[in-house]
Amino acid sequence: MQYYNNEISQKYPKLLEYFSGGITDENKNISHCLLFWGPDITSQCELALEVARLLNCSEDKSQNCNCLNCRWVKEQTHPAVKIYTRLDFKEAGGSSDDDDSTKGKKNINIGQAKAIINELAVTSDYHRVYIFCDRDEDGNLLPLNQMNFPEATSNALLKTFEEPPKNTTFIFLTKDKSDVISTVVSRAQAFFVSGVLEEDLDYSLVEGVLDNYWTIARNDVLDFENNLLKLVVENEPKEILTQIQNYMLATIKSNLENKHLYYRLMEDLGYVEDAKRQISLTPAMNLQTVVENLSFKMILK
Repeated sequence: MQYYNNEISQKYPKLLEYFSGGITDENKNISHCLLFWGPDITSQCELALEVARLLNCSEDKSQNCNCLNCRWVKEQTHPAVKIYTRLDFKEAGGSSDDDDSTKGKKNINIGQAKAIINELAVTSDYHRVYIFCDRDEDGNLLPLNQMNFPEATSNALLKTFEEPPKNTTFIFLTKDKSDVISTVVSRAQAFFVSGVLEEDLDYSLVEGVLDNYWTIARNDVLDFENNLLKLVVENEPKEILTQIQNYMLATIKSNLENKHLYYRLMEDLGYVEDAKRQISLTPAMNLQTVVENLSFKMILK
């Protein structure tokens, strides 16, 4: 199944500007471990493949580049760019305890981790990019969690993640950073990847409270919290949080030249996504606690 999307640069222009700048820098100053998290795993994979294309492009790195490496990545046939899920590869010479097929496999196991380590021991002329996620038998992408990417497997790869061979990048795709063990997260540069950007996103209910919220003084955080809590209590909480994200996305689109604001808003989008998840917990966290935590993260920078 094909996951590469030629329109990805239009969906996440600032993220790709960041990666492109880091990759073209003579010191290649992007991390060798990247963690993408958020609600849309397919978009994360598209973004990861575009990063892989930029890392391997042998010409001008433009979206329309037709060099061999770019064609391979777009066709998902590049020998050094791999999507690793529990169903996409198996270790060679597995023991009798290891099913020879991928059917029914529940996780990426230690044998597969050893196969990755052995593969990396062989030099490559390309920039190797390993994209870790999950998928079902129909090819639908699923996020990493501690069931399909268990602690034992993660630990087997930790040294490799920390000190990979030259020209090697690992990218992890998940819905929430807490779904991947902390030792992996601590070695990765994390980016919140929002869902697909849509036109005319509604944020009418929250605009009055959020208007230029990043300029609010720290000592006014309690007033901001009270106003936000009133909105959440008087309306459906998740709708208010979605509108907050819509406001942030609209602000990003209208301030593309302001990199400082962009990175702040991208971080705040992640905080709002955390708040959504907290409200969805069973039993749900106290609304006032959720709003208090969110308000302090957004204002007390």
